[in-house]
This record gives sequence, C-alpha cells and structure tokens, in this order.
Amino acid sequence: MKTFKEYSIAVVIPCYKVEEHISKVVDKIPDYVTSIILVDDASPDKTGDILDKLALSNPKIKVIHHEKNRGVGGSMITGFEEALRENNEVVIKIDGDGQMDISYFSNMLYFIFEKQYNFAKGNRFFDRKMLREMPVIRRIGNIGMGFLIKMASGYWHIFDPTNGFFCIHSSALKRIDFSRLSKRFFFESSLLIELYYTGAKIKDIAMPAIYAAEKSNLSVWKTLFTFPPKLFKAFLRRIWLRYFIYDFNIGSLYLFFGIPLFFFGLIFGIIKWFHYATLQIATPTGTIMLSVISLVLGFQMLLAAIQYDISADNPFSLENETDLKNKK
Repeated sequence: MKTFKEYSIAVVIPCYKVEEHISKVVDKIPDYVTSIILVDDASPDKTGDILDKLALSNPKIKVIHHEKNRGVGGSMITGFEEALRENNEVVIKIDGDGQMDISYFSNMLYFIFEKQYNFAKGNRFFDRKMLREMPVIRRIGNIGMGFLIKMASGYWHIFDPTNGFFCIHSSALKRIDFSRLSKRFFFESSLLIELYYTGAKIKDIAMPAIYAAEKSNLSVWKTLFTFPPKLFKAFLRRIWLRYFIYDFNIGSLYLFFGIPLFFFGLIFGIIKWFHYATLQIATPTGTIMLSVISLVLGFQMLLAAIQYDISADNPFSLENETDLKNKK
C-alpha cells in the first residue's frame, strides 16, 4: 500500500467571510497534501488579505481572487479547474469555517485509493450523537431535501447529500460538465446529480460536523422554495435519459404504462365524481371500477419502477481509471 505522500492531492477551500477561522483550518491540513487552493470569493471582510499572508508562509498554497462573488459553486469550479491544471489525482473540498474535521481526510482517501471509489463524502447522520448535536432546523432540512436529492441523482444509497465535505478522484472530475454545476448553494446537490452521468461510485463516510458560533450564509426558507423545482427538473431529465434515451428496459415499461394509467384513473375519477355529484345521482359501478383499477395498477407499476431504479446498476458506469492502472 502506498502512503498518501506518493499521490498528488489537492485541497480546495472556497473562502467567504471566514477571516476568523481560515488560518486555523489551513494549519490543520496534513503534510501529505500536495496543493492547497484557496479561492477568495470577493469576500467583503479581511479574508483575502489573510489568504495572501498564508500563501507567503506556505509554498503549497495558491490563492485565487474573484473580482465578483460567484457563490460556493463558482468558487469550487475555479478550484477544480486549477487542481486539474496541476494534474492532481484527487481533490478534497472543505469549508473555511472550521465545521469539518480534517482528521477524516485519511478515511476518504482510503476509500478512493484502496477501495476504488470515485467519490467519498461525509455523512453526519450515521451516529446518534452527531444527530443530537446538529441544530434541529438543519436536521429536518437535510432529511427532507435528502430524499428529493436521492430521487433526482439516482444515488438512493447515500444520505446527507448536502454535506460539503467530500473527496473526488480526477477520473470522475474530468468527466463532469462544469457548466451544469450550480454556482450557489445548490452546488453539492448538482454535483451528485452530474456524478450520476459519469458512472461514479460513491461512498458515504460517517463523520461529525462541528457547530460553533459561526453563521451559515444559507437561508433555510430560500432553500425550501428554490431547491425542489431544480430537483424535480433534474429528476425528469434523469428518468428521460436513463429509461428512454440511453436504454429501454423493464423499468421503462413500468413507467410507460404506469404513468398514464395512474393519471388517467386519478383525473377520470375526479371528473366523474364531480359530474355525478353535480347531478346528485350515484356514480355507476363500472365507472368507479374503471377509475379504481387504473389508479391501482398505475400506482403498483410506479412502485415497481422505483424499486427497479433503486436496485438496478447505473447504465452510465465506466471502469474507474484507478482500476485500469492497477491492471497494467
């Protein structure tokens, strides 16, 4: 087994209003990290000046300043591009506010290099103690949004999908269309959605989040109103490509017949119920049965489609470049 020093590893940190925390975060980064890329996202405080001072004291640090604020996603795209230019094999993303335990670097890198995963991410929900320490509003939001993101991304086995502590292999990173990544707080979700189309193999790793006095820039209410439409659009795109463009299988048949049957039964039943209720006469038994049978059959087919989607292999899966290297 190689040591981590034998690999080229980059750490990318998007920096916005982190003047009180960033120095401590950088100091904790392990020596085996090859490159530290700090992206100043036009922070209005002294963050930019602090980053420049850190770069003077550490040759591994490269600071990139944005003239205009681009959001966490925009900062990460800048960091990804720089990491790929430097030919790093792996990119680790952490935040600059000190909420992430850097000691878990080794856990993520182990699954990337030794277990041949393309992407490893933190999961704050494996441990009850972690769950109790997490603010209630964040816990509720993550659970609800987590389910929607599973549907949109196709990664049904992952949890805590909005966790921003992750590690990605360059083999997957190079396949991602950066133009489809969100520039703002939808970034982590959009990254998972796009990883599906690279066939990336993802690993959840239990780790705690550290919550102190820092304030999040993410509005909970804004998330509730802006995320669902984006996730629904991504879900429709994935289903269309997965089951009707790149492949046609039993799951496609379930959807092809299940969707029209379900909505026919639902809409037909509502219309007929309203019609006969207006006339104040009983709805004919045949009409009721036609509506109920269509609704039930359609619903069962949709459930079967969901089960197939959960259990089926990702059709976009490609052999990991690290696997190819090991076979040479």
